[in-house]
Amino acid sequence: MPTVVGIRFRKGCKIYYFDPINSGVDKGDFAIVETARGVEYGEVVIGRREIADSEIVSPLKPVIKKADDADAKKVEDNIVRERDAFQICAQRIAAHELPMNLIDVEFTFDVNKIIFYFTAEGRIDFRELVKDLASVFRTRIELRQIGVRDEAKMLGGIGTCGRPLCCATFLGDFEPVSIRMAKDQKLSLNPVKISGICGRLMCCLKYENDLYCNNNCKSSCKERASMPRKGEKVLTSLGEGIVLNVNKMQQTASVQLAPDNVITIEWDEILDAKEASDI
Repeated sequence: MPTVVGIRFRKGCKIYYFDPINSGVDKGDFAIVETARGVEYGEVVIGRREIADSEIVSPLKPVIKKADDADAKKVEDNIVRERDAFQICAQRIAAHELPMNLIDVEFTFDVNKIIFYFTAEGRIDFRELVKDLASVFRTRIELRQIGVRDEAKMLGGIGTCGRPLCCATFLGDFEPVSIRMAKDQKLSLNPVKISGICGRLMCCLKYENDLYCNNNCKSSCKERASMPRKGEKVLTSLGEGIVLNVNKMQQTASVQLAPDNVITIEWDEILDAKEASDI
């Protein structure tokens, strides 16, 4: 199995594998690597390890070298240039009267390419804008249209939970999220309460979804076999009762033994269960 290191180029973005060869890089270092976009500067977030060939996107490219202080200074200079490029591009967009919203600008490490990220309602003919920008920066120009989720990932922010956005901090890829997940978790279906600042369903609906999957799920939860259901008649060490509520996260159930006697017990303390309608 090949030995690799995992490198991330921007905070919260996908991790890519590279061959460390004799570069000496390890977790916490910064490295210079060759990518499809050109030479890039990134942080090693996964130290040397062996992985299966199936996890590698061929060809596995080598680390060019371990980054030094001069490389870090160049990155800082590029960040300053990115801010200037943002202002220039915004002015050119206004001059061409294009219905697009500039979100971010990114220089490759070797400044062989400048990527401008933008959002727009539909397709935009920006050919003249590209020519204009190329004449100013004298390098390859790429304009990339992104969606609202990618916009939130790039700009960052604070979610309704009061914490920084997951997509901007640790989520490498977006996973599909559906309204069914909110229904299974018995959440309010008010769009305002289950949507992130991007206007789409919150990514965190996916995190606990496996614990709430129902009997119709193609891949049932491991805990499902022992999980009681609301309305079931169950037998406990204190007697028979009806399940009033189920806490899937803590794996406990509220059981009513008598009109004025409700207990909370763990699932594995339930001795037997039967549909109340079958009793």
